Amino acid sequence: MANAETAAAAVADIPALMRPLGERARAAARTLAQAAPEQKATALAAAAQALMDRAPAILEANARDMAGAQARGLSGAMLDRLFLDDRRIAAMARGIDDVRALPDPIGTVLAEWTRPNGLRIQRVRVPLGVIGIIYESRPNVTADAGALCLKSGNAVILRGGSESFHSSTAIHACLAAGLAAAGLPAAAIQMVPTADREAVGYLLREMQAYLDVVVPRGGKSLIARVQADARVPVIGHLEGLCHTYVHASADVAMAVALAVNAKMRRTGVCGATETLLIDRAALPTHWPAIADALLAAGCELRGDAELVRLDPRVKPATEADWRTEYLDAILACRVVGGLDEAIAHIESYGSGHTECIVAGDQAAADRFLHDLDSAILLHNASTQFADGGEFGMGAEIGIATGRIHARGPVGAEQLTSYKYVVHGSGQTRP
Repeated sequence: MANAETAAAAVADIPALMRPLGERARAAARTLAQAAPEQKATALAAAAQALMDRAPAILEANARDMAGAQARGLSGAMLDRLFLDDRRIAAMARGIDDVRALPDPIGTVLAEWTRPNGLRIQRVRVPLGVIGIIYESRPNVTADAGALCLKSGNAVILRGGSESFHSSTAIHACLAAGLAAAGLPAAAIQMVPTADREAVGYLLREMQAYLDVVVPRGGKSLIARVQADARVPVIGHLEGLCHTYVHASADVAMAVALAVNAKMRRTGVCGATETLLIDRAALPTHWPAIADALLAAGCELRGDAELVRLDPRVKPATEADWRTEYLDAILACRVVGGLDEAIAHIESYGSGHTECIVAGDQAAADRFLHDLDSAILLHNASTQFADGGEFGMGAEIGIATGRIHARGPVGAEQLTSYKYVVHGSGQTRP
């Protein structure tokens, strides 16, 4: 890992380091846009195999990152995001294989029609070009992002967090091996070879000649910085402030299971429920079992005045709790007077990421799904399904909460645009 250590050191001449990355990526993007589906599939298969073959080296690199992160006092949620083991490496490899198995999106005719003058018009899917992806502690994003960009015909410049530098470098080497096996340019998937924070600033502010879009994945401060500083379009979300609403008609056992899974399966993912809303009419029938199960699972409950009076195990919530993405075993809980109040709370405090209603009343569920405008809405299913892999996309770069271009899980198809191809037979415009 000597080269990685050298690269991780601060680099004095950031422009001299970054510009060649952009130049090579732009050239590689032209090649990728024309690459056959079979060639991309070969690269992805080889990359997945390399991950499995090189698992010991990846784990060694991750152990170094974990030691550094623990010494820096990173939170439990951040450490969970950073940690790799054989199971998570195998999951990365499966994710790449799942992406490989997807239909190739490039060249797909999205729509076709013929005008009265005989012109035949086609809308055809094409790559975005060169994508910059900036992420924090999740080293698996290196594999997911590289695979999705390759599948969608885009070149990519990856910039992982300093805390995951060694892990991401080891994973990137597997992607590079896949590209080499398929005869594709190494510059199709590049990684910024320094942990110097100024490299991020340069990527955002000075590389618009090379980048077509930037995708941030990380905490609120990172994404806010990218959205503020980027000189190219951004696909991203500010935070995953997700809600689970227990309607009075909910099955009690289902409500308990979903509340625990949505919060506690993995507390550090953006699809984890951060606020539980419960109908006042459901308090005597649903709340005791839900609270018992969450507390038994190790979750701290912070509730409004009504819940604090009802249940002494609940700590008082403040106004800030309704706006907090904990990414930890803490859940804000609030009593609502019904569907209208639940929707009003989510519209006031939510981030537009993912919301769930647990209800047996189909009319109530339909209205919840219709009236709210978050990127992902679920009925009787855990918010932790807010994941591209669970949507059948193979993998995802993140969950986009904006309304332009991509929304929800950002997979290979979402990393494309389209062009119009017009076939004529000599028509001229009068």
